[in-house]
Amino acid sequence: MDKSRYKQQLAFSLLLWFWLPYCLTQTTPSNTATSKPTSTPTPSPSPRPERLKVRLAGYPRKHNEGRIELFYKGEWGTICDDDFTIANAHVLCHHLGFVSATGWTHSAKYGKGQGKIWLDNVQCHGGEKSIEFCKSRGWGNSDCTHDEDAGVVCKDERIPGFVDSNVIDAQVDENKVEEVRLRPVVGVAKKKLPITEGVVEVKYKDGWAQICDAGWTAKNTRVVCGMLGFPHERKVNKNFYKRLKKRAAEKVSRPKVNVSAGGRLYLERQKNNFLLHSVACTGTEVHLAACPLEFNKPNATSSCAGGMPAVISCMPGPLFMQNSGLKKKLKISTNVRLKGGAKVGEGRVEVLKDNVWGTVCDDRWNLLSASVVCRELGFGSAKEALTGARMGQGMGPIYMNEVKCLGQERSIWDCPVKNITSENCQHSEDAAVRCNVPYMGLETSIRITGGRTRYEGRVEVLTSDPNGTQSWGLICGENWSTKEAMVACRQLGLGYANQGLQETWYWDSSNVTDMVMSGVKCTGNEMALSQCQYHKTVSCQRAAAKFAAGVICSETASDLVLNASLVEQTVYIEDRPLHMLYCAAEEDCLSKSAAKANWPYGHRRLLRFSSQIHNIGRADFKPKAGRHSWVWHACHGHYHSMDIFTHYDLLNANGTKVAEGHKASFCLEDTDCQEGISKRYECANFGDQGITVGCWDLYRHDIDCQWIDITDVKPGNYIMQVVINPNYEVAESDFTNNAMKCNCKYDGHRIWFHNCHIGKQWKAVRLPDNDNDTKCTLIGIFDHLY
Repeated sequence: MDKSRYKQQLAFSLLLWFWLPYCLTQTTPSNTATSKPTSTPTPSPSPRPERLKVRLAGYPRKHNEGRIELFYKGEWGTICDDDFTIANAHVLCHHLGFVSATGWTHSAKYGKGQGKIWLDNVQCHGGEKSIEFCKSRGWGNSDCTHDEDAGVVCKDERIPGFVDSNVIDAQVDENKVEEVRLRPVVGVAKKKLPITEGVVEVKYKDGWAQICDAGWTAKNTRVVCGMLGFPHERKVNKNFYKRLKKRAAEKVSRPKVNVSAGGRLYLERQKNNFLLHSVACTGTEVHLAACPLEFNKPNATSSCAGGMPAVISCMPGPLFMQNSGLKKKLKISTNVRLKGGAKVGEGRVEVLKDNVWGTVCDDRWNLLSASVVCRELGFGSAKEALTGARMGQGMGPIYMNEVKCLGQERSIWDCPVKNITSENCQHSEDAAVRCNVPYMGLETSIRITGGRTRYEGRVEVLTSDPNGTQSWGLICGENWSTKEAMVACRQLGLGYANQGLQETWYWDSSNVTDMVMSGVKCTGNEMALSQCQYHKTVSCQRAAAKFAAGVICSETASDLVLNASLVEQTVYIEDRPLHMLYCAAEEDCLSKSAAKANWPYGHRRLLRFSSQIHNIGRADFKPKAGRHSWVWHACHGHYHSMDIFTHYDLLNANGTKVAEGHKASFCLEDTDCQEGISKRYECANFGDQGITVGCWDLYRHDIDCQWIDITDVKPGNYIMQVVINPNYEVAESDFTNNAMKCNCKYDGHRIWFHNCHIGKQWKAVRLPDNDNDTKCTLIGIFDHLY
């Protein structure tokens, strides 16, 4: 080949070598199902590392939430919660196949992991394809413990077309423990709720399996009792169950031998299916699945040699002891309480110190600390340790921060805490809990029908005739109020009552028409209507179904609290001329003797003070009546939306009323709000009335009717009482904090308030006769508000 031809071919080859790949990139479809492999040689790709595996673990949890665990270098490990953000959670949820994250958790909310802590101080932007592309201290470089394991809560919506879910459960085989129950052995125990003693059984496939009692300890019992809603375990009479087992065995060999009902029941269950043995709880776990467990092997010749099913006995809390037959009642804490929860056993954690209630900051708040609170209040272990004021914001001091209970403490007061400062925590970080509570079956004897949603309807209760035949019946609507409706909604598990209805003619009627209950009167704290007072014989003037009692329930409610210290700071006396009190007289804001006064001459002596009413609930406080029924008062120039919103009373030491005042239909509006919350209600120009969550309505001492007329009151020591929403016209999550009381000393010229407190915090003390003497004498304790 001559040189010129060789040069031409060489040039053509070089041109083709550069040009062909360019053409292929312009014409070959990208990653379609119909694309065919080309014969063009491509360089071998460098080996890629295995895709990072992520799983959700821990108990108890739902499928879209849990402790984050990463599979790296052949080992599963966790992520530390230091610097963790919602952006990190978004990346992890995306990796797991969910569209986004709705939240994240700290302090091992889903239990402590094991092995490595792979990542620490992770900082994602939110758009990374994997957590490995986010900034961190590097793999395996951490200064954390498993007490700080992070978790995520993903939105329960899958990414469209996401095939590989990459959601790997903590236990990939069928051996996992989720649901646990107690099966009573003696037949009589089945009829009593709650069930406090019996064989421990775990849900397995389509049935239930037992646990071998070999090596079973009181610590295991404590964990199971906590899961079932009981604060403590009791010693079980094992000899009784051994005798029962022996008699059942004799029954098998000698069919003619008569066996008791309890024995027969036990005999029917003799084909035990043992799933677990060697359970080794420490006693602080909130779920049996968190304990070291050993599952029986399928081919084992004897799954529980010489043993029998594990049997336990639990101690119920005071709320659940009515049918237990126990003589000794459990004492519960008086300086810890739950507020703002829609159901029994849940709420914002509040603690009492120096006779003033305060809250707990959610820093490091976890299931161990939450379980201590739950148990000391007579419930079981904690289902959830809630952060971010999920049960509403409290008022007053924040007493505790970074609570670090070990799980065995008798009270949260026994747990290590960090000193609190105003910079550490705000009420937006108030901690809350959801506790395990025993199953009482209360919802099976009540239902609501005819409403537009499952939260409303006509109340129907289950009754039994002398023959034992059960049927549904109506409740007479006469005198049915918010308090009775609160109990009905609680019994149904539907939260609070927005309204208690005395007429339900506008709802569809069912075939139930008989009135079976009347005269129902509740305090509002009962767990079921059967615990309220009611007529022994039904007596109802309007017995038609359209006059039956009804309810409208809600998961949230408002909660009004008066600023007690402001009342104490602003009190004074004013002698006001009668010619300036015509509007006040029209609104009935003066004592009865004012009608006999020589108008417009003379004056009235008024005890004046400011009221600041906060809504710390989880729903806005709105008048029950709609705008169409509001009353215009021309004198003061505003609409009255409630008949009576507040009572002001001056009482003597015996509790007898000596003077009174009231705010007839306050003009309800948002005077001011917490940072970040906008006002929603304003009275001007016929605007909406109400108080927004996180806002307050301020009634200054110098406005009309913000007083008590004490013209006829003699000098002496008294009790000042303010009650908000006294007729329960509007539903609240807590009515016990609606009353404020103060000690009052009146010398005929001046007046002093002392020791102003809300509800049961208040203790009556007599102010000294000598103004220079600051000592006070206890004269009585008022435990009940109404």
